[in-house]
Amino acid sequence: MNWPGSPFNVAQQGLDYWVDACQRSILFLDVLRQRGTDTNARAAKTAPHVLSFPFEIIMDGRTLERPVNYGLCYIAPPDGIEPDPTKRPFIVFDPRAGHGPGIGGMKHDSEIGVVLKAGHPCYFVGFTPVPVPGQTIEDVCRAEAAFIAHVAERHPQADGKPALIGNCQAGWQIMMTAALKPDLVGPLVLAGAPLSYWAGVRGKNPLRYLGGALGGTWMTALAGDLGNGIFDGAQLVANFEKMNPSNTLWSKNYNVYSKIDTEAPRFLEFEKWWGNPVLLNAGEMQYIADSLFVGNRLSEAALLDSDGHRIDLRNIKSPIVVFCSWGDDITPPQQALGWVLDLYENDEALVAGGQTIIYSMHQSIGHLGIFVSASVANKEHEEFTAAMDMIDIMPPGLYEAVFLEKDEEMLQEELAAGDMMGGDFVMRFERRTLDSLRALGGNDEEDERRFATVARVSEINQGLYRTFVSPVVKSMVTEQSAKQLRESHPMRLRYTAFSNKNKLLDGIPALAEKVRAQRRPVAKDNIFLQMQEAMSKQIVAGLDMYRDARDQATEKFFLDVYGSPVLQAMVGLRAENGALRRIGRDLSREAALDAYRTAAAGKTAEGGTTEAIIRGLLYIYRSPEMSAADERAFATIRQLRLRTSTDEELSVTHFKTIVREQYLMLQVAEEAAMRDLPLLLPDDPEARATALGIVRQVVGATGTVTGDAAQRLERVAAMFGPKLAVVRKKKQASGAA
Repeated sequence: MNWPGSPFNVAQQGLDYWVDACQRSILFLDVLRQRGTDTNARAAKTAPHVLSFPFEIIMDGRTLERPVNYGLCYIAPPDGIEPDPTKRPFIVFDPRAGHGPGIGGMKHDSEIGVVLKAGHPCYFVGFTPVPVPGQTIEDVCRAEAAFIAHVAERHPQADGKPALIGNCQAGWQIMMTAALKPDLVGPLVLAGAPLSYWAGVRGKNPLRYLGGALGGTWMTALAGDLGNGIFDGAQLVANFEKMNPSNTLWSKNYNVYSKIDTEAPRFLEFEKWWGNPVLLNAGEMQYIADSLFVGNRLSEAALLDSDGHRIDLRNIKSPIVVFCSWGDDITPPQQALGWVLDLYENDEALVAGGQTIIYSMHQSIGHLGIFVSASVANKEHEEFTAAMDMIDIMPPGLYEAVFLEKDEEMLQEELAAGDMMGGDFVMRFERRTLDSLRALGGNDEEDERRFATVARVSEINQGLYRTFVSPVVKSMVTEQSAKQLRESHPMRLRYTAFSNKNKLLDGIPALAEKVRAQRRPVAKDNIFLQMQEAMSKQIVAGLDMYRDARDQATEKFFLDVYGSPVLQAMVGLRAENGALRRIGRDLSREAALDAYRTAAAGKTAEGGTTEAIIRGLLYIYRSPEMSAADERAFATIRQLRLRTSTDEELSVTHFKTIVREQYLMLQVAEEAAMRDLPLLLPDDPEARATALGIVRQVVGATGTVTGDAAQRLERVAAMFGPKLAVVRKKKQASGAA
């Protein structure tokens, strides 16, 4: 009798597992060989990428006055999709943080795919693996500005300036570009982009301690010298991989091995992007390490361009959308949003600065999933793209984007209104305060002092290295030795060792074909397969324990060493009185803002019917009950086709200007603005009633109005009424006299 625990059955299961394991091993070896061969083939190309869309290069950064290895591409829309020339163009910027370009368009369900699906013209900024000698980060920013200007010139009919999507490293780079050229850009979407490098919470985010653990950025300088002026992006990729050793050393490969019949295509597709690290000039990487990773100078507005202009993110005039995730261990929410707290002391300063910041935090998606996950593309990116015109006209302030899944009532309302929005979600922008960001967790004053100590120690070590060590290293390095050093990097070696360059693997493809023809996968209840899974979990648990212990030790070392009063005193920090100030005042900027606010307060009696409608709506939306802007209200406004004073349809750009002016008036002199509101309306009672109907329709688009909002609505209604038309005539008469 063959019962489950009998020796015969166990022996049979052992034999079945042995055959299956041998077959999986051969197939897995074939997958690794194919991965390495594909990687070598892509490395031989001039501009390898992983875009899944056809494109045309329309501007080559190597031809600019300050040449760079970047290029602007026009993405050809798929069959059946024709871009609308009146819609604003989008430009997707990919990160140059070790990997090659294309992740933003790696899949059809991606950022580029969403933009094309929505009918917008789409462009892509990519780069070649090797930098132009001497190019700098500033050169790249200026090239990006030239690309943006060129896209705007190609779309003179577009309603709105180009919207920019910056992934990871590209996010902070387009922020620098926008700070230097604020009048050039439209809304910015930052996807998983770090801007505040010191931010985080204890017990998490260990990558921020790396600079302190290494004694600053002198090792970056050493890597650049050993590379003969080139920094190998494989070292950045290796740092990412070290964060999660269980995945790097075991889980990623084991997942393919254990599911070899189904997982190989997905694995090979991802490795196309992961396996071809790019190069940076040593000067570029040193600038990034000194100014951002360790110095954290971008969020302090402490960077200057070569002309002496301050790179101040407060200069950006366009709305900024920050998309981050709690599952992102590369760019946690604190690092994606902490720059707001660095730049603004209170909510009033943020509003007074005229900046609109919208954020959305996913609960679980990982860093790479922000760019390539189909679920994210079909929700967050799709909604942000569809609502971009609304985002562009949002009043200054801090908002959180909230996604509401449409219920039956919402769908019926849309149907009755002629399908105003489409999509599966309704996006709401709910007002938040800076305390909402502080609640995410962050550094106390002592932690800030520790990071500031690292920055000063880094400067000292960097100076010592440049003075005493660098000349010696440079004298021994040749271009050939630098190339051999790059080729011997473990990340590259693993691709070379398992590829067609290894003649020991020449027989694997034919053997793998035979295995596929005779494949005998083992049953899932096989006892030896279950033992394999259990062992895998133990390996993962052991590596995770190592990671946690390593990170805890690194954090303790950082806190103890750089929290030392003696070390802080030696670098000059303990000589300072009071708390560390993260950002200095810009008196010229403050004076310009004050002048703008004063000018706005003097224009409360200027404008026409459209200005009156917008002022009335903004007055109502300043109530606590109306603390969220809903895309349904914006869709209603767009359907109503508001007109300018010359009876032309109101463009998004003109609409944005009016909203900003009217909002500022209400902020500076609310009572004066409301007192003079009737002066903006015509004498015709019917026209005033029509204008009031627009206000009621927009306000009621999201439901019943109650509380203070209802009282404000009634006050606006009284001002739009025929009785106050007499007031308008009297004031006009007195003005003429």
